[in-house]
Formats: sequence, C-alpha cells, structure tokens
Amino acid sequence: MSTDKDSRPVSAFSGQGLRRAIDSLVEEVAELYCSDQIPWVVGYSGGKDSTATLQLVWMALSRLPPESLVKPVHVISTDTLVENPVVAAWVDRSLVRLGEVASEVGLPLTPHRLTPAPEDTFWVNLIGKGYPAPRPKFRWCTERLKIKPSNRFISEVVGENGEAIVVLGIRKAESAARARVMEGLEEQRSRGRLSPNKSLPNSFVYSPIEHWTNDDVWLFLMQVKNPWGHDNKELLTLYQGASADGECPLVIDTTTPSCGDSRFGCWVCTLVDKDRSMQAMILNDSAREWMRPLLELRDALDVADDRPLRDFRRMNGNVQLFHDRPIPGPYTQAAREMWLKRVLVAQRDVQRAGPPDMEDLALISLPELQEIRRIWVVEKHEFEDSLPRIYEEAMGKTYPGGRVDDAMVFGADEVDILRDLCSDDTLHFELVRELLAVERRHRTMAKRSGIFREIERAFRKGFFEDEEDAVGRARLVAGKAGDALPPNNGPWGGDVTA
Repeated sequence: MSTDKDSRPVSAFSGQGLRRAIDSLVEEVAELYCSDQIPWVVGYSGGKDSTATLQLVWMALSRLPPESLVKPVHVISTDTLVENPVVAAWVDRSLVRLGEVASEVGLPLTPHRLTPAPEDTFWVNLIGKGYPAPRPKFRWCTERLKIKPSNRFISEVVGENGEAIVVLGIRKAESAARARVMEGLEEQRSRGRLSPNKSLPNSFVYSPIEHWTNDDVWLFLMQVKNPWGHDNKELLTLYQGASADGECPLVIDTTTPSCGDSRFGCWVCTLVDKDRSMQAMILNDSAREWMRPLLELRDALDVADDRPLRDFRRMNGNVQLFHDRPIPGPYTQAAREMWLKRVLVAQRDVQRAGPPDMEDLALISLPELQEIRRIWVVEKHEFEDSLPRIYEEAMGKTYPGGRVDDAMVFGADEVDILRDLCSDDTLHFELVRELLAVERRHRTMAKRSGIFREIERAFRKGFFEDEEDAVGRARLVAGKAGDALPPNNGPWGGDVTA
C-alpha cells in the first residue's frame, strides 16, 4: 500500500485502471490455484472485503478449463451465534445461494458455516460459567467464538492434505497495526505472495486485496457483478444503514484486531463504549425498531462497575487482592439467573415484533440452554435446577429441554427448608448445598474415590463467615508473604491467596 504526499492511501487501480488491474489480479489468483495441489480455505464474513476476495477467486476459477478445477476451495463463515441478526441472515442467504450456483456451474466451491462448540459459546460462558462481559484486558470471547472454530476446520484440512492455503480479505489500509503485521510476514514469504501462518503449522495465508483501499473495494463491488447472484448494492445499503465502516473478518489468530464498532460483529460486544452501528440501524430504519431489546441488553452488559453482580471469590474459590480490595470473580447465581431471564425476554420480544424471517430467531439455542443447565446443576451444585422455571416465566411456555439426573436435583420445598435452616446466610447455604450435592453424586458409586477431595474443596471455598472475613484472611496472608496461617484461622485458611 502506498500513499500520496498528503498521506492518503493511493488506489491500487491508479496505474492500470480498474479493468486491467482486476484482470491482472484474477490471472494471479488463477495461476496460484493451478500451481499445486494444496486445497484452499477462503474466509467469508459477508462483508465488503471478504465478498470482494471471494468474487476474485470465483472469477479466477471461472476462467479455468474444467480439467484444471481439481482441488477443492472451502468457503468458511464463522457464526459466533451472537452475530448481528440482520447481517447473520444476509450471510446465511449468501452461503446458500453461493453453494447452489457453484454446483450449477461446476466450480469446486463448497460453503461451510462454522459455529463454536456448545461449551465455548458466549452465553454458556457468561450465563453458565459466570464469566463477566468481555473487556479489552479480559477478551475471553475471541478465542472461543472465532479462532477455535476456524482453526479447527483449517487444521482438519491440513490433517487430510498435509497443507492448506487460507485466502483472506485482509488489507493494509485497515489500520496501521494490520499493516505492520502484514509487512512483517511479507519478509518471511517463500512462495510469491504466500505468507506463513504462525498459528497454524503447514498453512499459508494469501491476501489478494492487501494493497486495496476502502474505495477500491467499493468501486470493484459496484462495477463488477456478484457472480453468485447476491446483490452487492444490497450490501452497500447494509453498510449505509450503520454509522461505522468496517467488518468483522475471519479471525485465525490474536493479531487480528477486535471488530470494534463494526456492524459485522457480535451484537453483545462490550469491547467498545457503544454499539453505534446497531444504534444507527435502528435510527435510520424504523422497520428495525424490533432490534432495540438487543441494544438495551448489550448496554446492560456494559456496566462501568459490575462488582455487585460478581462473587468476591475467583472461579476456583480463592480470594485475591489488588490494592487491598478483592478481585471480583464470576457472576453470582442471582446475576446469572437475571442475565438468562433478560436474554430470553429479549428473544421473546424480538420474535413477536420482528419481521417474518425473525419469528424463529434464537438468541440462545436449546443446546446452549442444556449446557448451562448442566453446568449449574452438576458443576456449580445449584440443585434448585432453576433454568426450566426461568424459561417458562420469560417465554410463557414449557421448557422444551430434557430432564437432568433426578439424583442431582432437590425440590422447591427442600430448598426452602435448607434456606430457613441456614437463616438466609448465603455462604452457609452454598456450602451445605455443595456438600449435599457431593454426597448425592457419590452415593450410588461403587467406589467413592475423590469424595474427600471434593468435600475439602467445598470447605476451602465456603468456610468464611462473610466477605469481610474472607478479605481479612486474604490481607493476613498477604502480610505474611505466603507464610502459613496460624491454627486459629481455620484448617483451610491457607488456601486464600493474595
């Protein structure tokens, strides 16, 4: 990418003109395709850059004789399951159309819609495990939602064929950081414009539009008809309906920047101050007012201080201090139940107020609900099994999921009795509940190995009188620089770390 004297990016078409530049690039793509037997994996998000890249690949393959179309081209699109629903619907339609037309004209293009594993989805981690909403310093979502699904697919291709070429619509003009990363990889190129992929051995990255400017992309899309029949003018309209300009690219490593305020990203994203793209979609088109519950839920997740919603202990039950204050841990049970209800209410409202194609929109899927329920009952020992009740209250209909192990669940009456016995002492209630759950799980086992370890773990996490007591013990440990606590601090006090 070059710039003029005003430091503005110079068009990649300025030397040859659009037609000749495109012809030259398409010829390059065709030659690279025919140069070996390594299969291709094309990243497609449905946005402008990935659409332009896929069009170039399609045009190149269309110029080749049938006998040259011998190796597969996999078109992968990663659906995080929390994509902006308008864009998600657009991408789904495009993938279906792409597959149909490619089959009709005999091109070896196969679309693949990738999703994170149930245990890696956004809501399973936030509502099930209690992970707080992502922040720049705790960006737990990208690896699970984007990198793992795409890398898993690419790794499978590499495993079957020995190598793979990943074709991406990344451009130097996207950002200075992106340009630095791409330029660094250019120095390691051994085969033309193929860069090594450090995160995936035996795979290479090809970026045909790396020198294009933003205007180049749009000029190409408006002048060159989409070969699989998906109207690029509709894509432009989608961009014009939002304030920001950008898209969420296929992410295969952590060097790819956050999607930020792009409309082609997750509607729950809290890595930016505001979702200006969704705000603009609603303001610019009254027909999209049905999206407002999503925007409100996203803003609710993005609170400045979420300490009241989080446990004072970390996920493993330890208490850690920072500037003499406990580092908050996962969302509490009450907070997780609250988030679940808010998601389901938003889902209900969107289904009722949205257009016909959103009648079956699931903000949170049944497999996710099942995994959340399992985590709550089995891993967190919340034997109240409150998920079916919350679902019925929010959706107004019976929970469609199956049953959980009856041996792990207590009835409402038993739970109320236990709460009364604990005098509404939350920590005491949680400790007794976990001890009962451990005993019930091991009761029918032929060998009860591990039960004492689990009982000790429960006591280590819940023996405190209250948060103040826990913080005081942690301060004492910090003051002793790791020395063992005195005997009168309890047999598990030394587990509290600073």
